[in-house]
Amino acid sequence: MTAQRAPRNGSGTPGPAADLRSRHRAVLPDWLTLLYERPIELTHGEGRHVWDADGNRYLDFFGGILTTMTAHALPEVTKAVADQAGRILHTSTLYLSRPMVDLAERIAALSGIPDARVFFTTSGTEANDTALLLATAYRGSNQILAMRNSYHGRSFSTVGITGNGAWSPTGLSPLQTLYVHGGVRTRGPYAGLSDAAYIDACVADLEDLLGQTAGVAALIAEPVQGVGGFTSPPDGLYAAFREVLDRHGILWISDEVQTGWGRTGDHFWGWQAHAGNGPPDLLTFAKGIGNGMSVGGVVARAEVMNCLGANSISTFGGSPVTMAAALANLDHLLEHDLQGNARRVGGPLIERLRAAGAGLGIVREVRGRGLMIGVELVAPDTGEPSPRAADLVVEAARERGLLIGKGGLAGAALRIAPPLSLTAEEAAEGAEILTESLRAAERGLSSA
Repeated sequence: MTAQRAPRNGSGTPGPAADLRSRHRAVLPDWLTLLYERPIELTHGEGRHVWDADGNRYLDFFGGILTTMTAHALPEVTKAVADQAGRILHTSTLYLSRPMVDLAERIAALSGIPDARVFFTTSGTEANDTALLLATAYRGSNQILAMRNSYHGRSFSTVGITGNGAWSPTGLSPLQTLYVHGGVRTRGPYAGLSDAAYIDACVADLEDLLGQTAGVAALIAEPVQGVGGFTSPPDGLYAAFREVLDRHGILWISDEVQTGWGRTGDHFWGWQAHAGNGPPDLLTFAKGIGNGMSVGGVVARAEVMNCLGANSISTFGGSPVTMAAALANLDHLLEHDLQGNARRVGGPLIERLRAAGAGLGIVREVRGRGLMIGVELVAPDTGEPSPRAADLVVEAARERGLLIGKGGLAGAALRIAPPLSLTAEEAAEGAEILTESLRAAERGLSSA
């Protein structure tokens, strides 16, 4: 099922994707990132596959940046959207909404947060922005702890706390942000330590940092750093942090925009790998729950959620159509045990990629859990992160019929996150293509 290079029409002029790229460049921002030297237009999908405007078929291992969580064109979701759209498309939160209340009840129960309240947004960025508003208002402070190499969105406040310079275009911020060690296990000053010693060192760093400031509102952390290249600390780090935070009255916000809904296989939420001192005070979610529809939100303890003293609404958050889609998607996820499938299919996929990378100089590390897998690439001669290697692999995979993403602090990590319904056969096919693509990239670097 290797995808062919984009065909040209009889006049020898570029096909539809090339024309669309020219129009894109003429009217959209220069900083709006496009994948591939020759960007593609995806026109439709089914299951774990998508097709482009030139008729090429691809196995999708990126799912619209972890957003197509269950499957493309999932019948239950498309029917729910059509049925709800046929009744009423929009009302706003000024009116009672049965789909919104139904979904809020489900998510509150699943969150693990006691006496939970749920507020719906349209994106993960907006969810994190809301969580920061709640935490700073509740604590009466604009000081935030964030993790190095983190990413939390593209709004003014979330860009300001992002710990990855490649995704933070301005140093201006309404918040004072202090960055903590711990999100990247295999790089940095503590990389050579055992897991227990690593946690102790990071906790000591946190204690030292808090000894030099006062009145911090919250720590926001991704259990697995998404844009950062699917890096994560040892299990239990945030539980150890929580013990320190509680002594200072500091809230813990778990950014589950990419880790939620069972993607890691071992847990439904990423915070559950760090549950020794209980659930977070706030939890943010988005992406996968809508399976492509614009759904995000915040879950928080009632006293935190209800701390705002001013009126507020959400014009598009909690839309009847997006809530109906999310409810159908969540039902499918739970009824088909897609968390268990992520564990069963993802484990062997990780091991196959580790075996493939063992003999290649460009592969520094294969990491991840379930169907959230990162491959960090380096220049074979220096061992330094190699964005060029990542570009070569991403392009080679596309040519062979596989879509993947990239990220990491230097843009040198592959991001692999297929829909959670991925079959064992599709995982094996994707692993074979990735192996071929890694080898091709290594040859390309050697000949450059």
